[in-house]
Amino acid sequence: MSRRLTASLAALAGILLSGSALAADASGAITLYTSQPNDQMTAVVEAFRKDNPNVTVEIFRAGTTELMAKLQAEFAAGGSPADVVLIADTVAMTQLKEADRLLPYAEAPVEGIPANLVDPDRTYFGTKLLTTGIVYNTDKVKTAPTSWNDLKAEDAASQLIMPSPLYSGAAVVHVGTMTQAPAFGWDYYEALADGGAVAGQGNGTVLEAVARGEKSYGMIVDYMAMNAKAKGSPVAFVFPSEGVSTITQPVAILKGTDNPDAAKAFVDWQLGRAAQEQSVAQGYFPVIEGMAPPAGYPDPKTLTVLATDSAKLVQDEADLKARFSDLFGG
Repeated sequence: MSRRLTASLAALAGILLSGSALAADASGAITLYTSQPNDQMTAVVEAFRKDNPNVTVEIFRAGTTELMAKLQAEFAAGGSPADVVLIADTVAMTQLKEADRLLPYAEAPVEGIPANLVDPDRTYFGTKLLTTGIVYNTDKVKTAPTSWNDLKAEDAASQLIMPSPLYSGAAVVHVGTMTQAPAFGWDYYEALADGGAVAGQGNGTVLEAVARGEKSYGMIVDYMAMNAKAKGSPVAFVFPSEGVSTITQPVAILKGTDNPDAAKAFVDWQLGRAAQEQSVAQGYFPVIEGMAPPAGYPDPKTLTVLATDSAKLVQDEADLKARFSDLFGG
């Protein structure tokens, strides 16, 4: 082999190792801010550390809105201890990006992940696909709803609970998506409020109320209802005929991280097959193309997804929360 070819191959190897491969050799500690449930994140960190035993992860968990408020307060005070954020929606991530808080990661391993789930500037990356639909109590409801409009019926609206965008990032996206849709708009939420619908905090409060029979119907992210049903809870989930809103639970590295190699290792792992297989086991649609969804879930290609103007949603978020609060309190 010629010296020139040997040198070229060595240079190529160096380029390949400069990104995610080097992150695999990371060590030290990182702090993760996340809106994913604690039990799931504990399992995620345990699996991550099997592949990255030299990295320890501290977790702070809260709803996306509370988490973002904590970050903003920390930034105002001089900096956040967080290295990585894994939160519900691209709206919050876009706000962090626009504030120049995210570290671009050009070498992130995004092969097989649809381009629309990856920020064009490689500052954040979708890790899952979640939809919001309807959960109902199977002991109390004898005819399953099929449409969002079914919830406007008097006997349904008075028995409906939904997550609040004042707490949940997924709810911000869902309310924004529904109010942008010509078929629904704010008239839809006004009708629900007039019918007696209420708002809880996050999706967990919705599931608890419906599973206990305190409410008959709820708006909720798919995996919570599907997982509860699989464990024997008297609930079922519906993908409404008009379509669903979606979030991608993106992951990103904060610019202030003092351990970028370990942070990149965590992002690499989240985008890899091991993490995606774990996501499926936890009840999420995977983001890697060609992977099967969880048992009992439809092929995501068969779902109707309601369009969302994310830029408008970012611009209108404060007004959205105010209008929702006027209708449902909080």
